[in-house]
Amino acid sequence: MLLKESEIRPDELLKGQAERLAADVARLMQYRSDFVEVPCPACGASTHHAKYEKYGVPFVQCDRCATVYANPRPQPQHLADYYQHSENYAYWNQYIFPASEEARRDKIFRPRVQRVLDLCQRFGIDTQTLLEVGAGFGTFCQELLKTQTFQQVIGIEPTPDLAQTCRDRGITILEQPIEAVQLSPASINVIVSFEVIEHLFCPQDFLAKCYELLAPGGLLILTCPNCKGFDILTLGVQSSAVDNEHLNLFHPASLSELVQACGFQVVETQTPGQLDAELVRKQVLSGQFSLDEQPFLQEVLIDQWETMGTAFQQFLTNSGLSSNMLIAARKP
Repeated sequence: MLLKESEIRPDELLKGQAERLAADVARLMQYRSDFVEVPCPACGASTHHAKYEKYGVPFVQCDRCATVYANPRPQPQHLADYYQHSENYAYWNQYIFPASEEARRDKIFRPRVQRVLDLCQRFGIDTQTLLEVGAGFGTFCQELLKTQTFQQVIGIEPTPDLAQTCRDRGITILEQPIEAVQLSPASINVIVSFEVIEHLFCPQDFLAKCYELLAPGGLLILTCPNCKGFDILTLGVQSSAVDNEHLNLFHPASLSELVQACGFQVVETQTPGQLDAELVRKQVLSGQFSLDEQPFLQEVLIDQWETMGTAFQQFLTNSGLSSNMLIAARKP
């Protein structure tokens, strides 16, 4: 059965989450005059056109590779302050993650662990040490440790509340950005990072550090939003994937180009998302988005949802059209 949004983001908790996000955004906007211009984070091109504006953050689309990115954007020190003192993340840690953990564990993290193990087996990856960048609430590391596949599992989590939660669960945690960690070069067999790269000021620096830490033949697995996926293309600025934190909205081709430019060999891309159809449907049902000019989507997402919804989402997932994507790459 497909995941439902309410299982991982309980409706009764979203008002409190929105209030805390608004406080975080207001704090970030104090630095608005210090935001800086950047080239495309995927291909380095400097020509672009305006795409969205949300929460006071302007987004442009690269004229060369079609990546969508925040430009100008907060500087690294402002982002560090944002995450260190985030009311939103503290709220997730205290309320939303605990309330939704079993659904997340069953429908997101156990399948995610299995996907990682399958990739390791298919590509013959050594399973001595795995590093998760952005360990969050610690559920992935917990589930991976249960399999006893890796001799060592390390998490990186720079947000203090979440880092402490991971420690309380017995997970080895480094409480700093990966760019600052002091680990031996070529000492990690697998690096995984789920929904992190879209938040970073400089994804290229992040990938360079991953390359440094991975052993030859090691595997890098990333997930992030896909700006060419169904719910983002359909909803545009109203998509929840377009927000003040998601500075880089890649698509499979543009992220592959960046990863390859950093020395990796891309071995697989997927779009394993499960929520695209439901996210659009909920916006329509709430009156925030109209399908008046889209009779096909009206039929699939509203009129025939019970019979067509699941099949439509599976089509999006299987066809590379989901707004969540995965890329796996190896260090030669």
